[in-house]
Amino acid sequence: MTILKSKIRRAVVTLGLVMAAGLAAAQPAEGPIRLIVPFTPGTGIDLIARTVGPKLSERLKRPVVVENRAGASGNIGTEAVVRAAPDGSTLLVSVNTLVMNRSLYPQLGFDPVRDLEPVSLTSWGQLILVTHPRSGFKTATDLVTAARNAPGKLNYASPGVGTPHHLSMELFKSTAKVFLTHIPYRGTGPAVTDMLGGQVDAMFLPIHVALPQVRSGRLVALGIGSEKRHPLLPDVPTLSEAKAGDVNVDMWYGIFAPKGMPAAQIATLNREINDILRSEDVQKAFAGQGMDPASNTPDAFGRLVAKDADRWAALIKSQGIKAE
Repeated sequence: MTILKSKIRRAVVTLGLVMAAGLAAAQPAEGPIRLIVPFTPGTGIDLIARTVGPKLSERLKRPVVVENRAGASGNIGTEAVVRAAPDGSTLLVSVNTLVMNRSLYPQLGFDPVRDLEPVSLTSWGQLILVTHPRSGFKTATDLVTAARNAPGKLNYASPGVGTPHHLSMELFKSTAKVFLTHIPYRGTGPAVTDMLGGQVDAMFLPIHVALPQVRSGRLVALGIGSEKRHPLLPDVPTLSEAKAGDVNVDMWYGIFAPKGMPAAQIATLNREINDILRSEDVQKAFAGQGMDPASNTPDAFGRLVAKDADRWAALIKSQGIKAE
């Protein structure tokens, strides 16, 4: 009996330690919060993190630090969050590249959709189809007609394989049933430089990047890949209005947490972030960059992410797109 009692005591102690460890892991952390941005400074995602971060710090009474961890099309920063403790001390600020990567990099050691907890949608961004003035194209239909008449002769730029700019053009090509040759660059800067120099014929650009070039006449906006026109460029038609196909390539931006974060913590973050997004100064900061603030529940954001993952997976498979 003594041996039996000793075994029972050890089992109880072991169980207690396991439960205590589990509870400790689930407890909110009290130190700084890291907002991981998986791309370089100056991007739309970076703007979101650096606008929301200080206000989140004020509300939660905790330091909030923005950390740029760029590389591998966003996978390096994303994995850092996936592997982090689900205690509220590490969050990911990302864009729909996240779901594109799921199909482009099937050998990843993690699933960027299933291994993250959606916290909140933050905003929407639009992509503009642009060309160089020397091309002579005035509308998206002009581009489509030229591409049909000479398949493969025209080319288009992107910041790299798997970026929203790249896959948006592939969706455009698929919808319009035309072929343009893809020229991938290492980043938006070099691609825009060659676009401005007339070395490439077309590309999709975020509205905040395209806006100054369009207004100065250095680029021509052929259409916006959205369901409606944008207030910053009210004269630019949607691609559907331009008779170039019903192509909606709006980009969502949002915040995620490591898998396993308690629902109560996610709900708190969602509430605070949504309140921040409704503030007038944040809305002005976003609008100046061509982003539209938006918010929803974690569940609704999760459904949006899952649906978008399926949409881009279908395109990547049908077009045989490979990450290079």
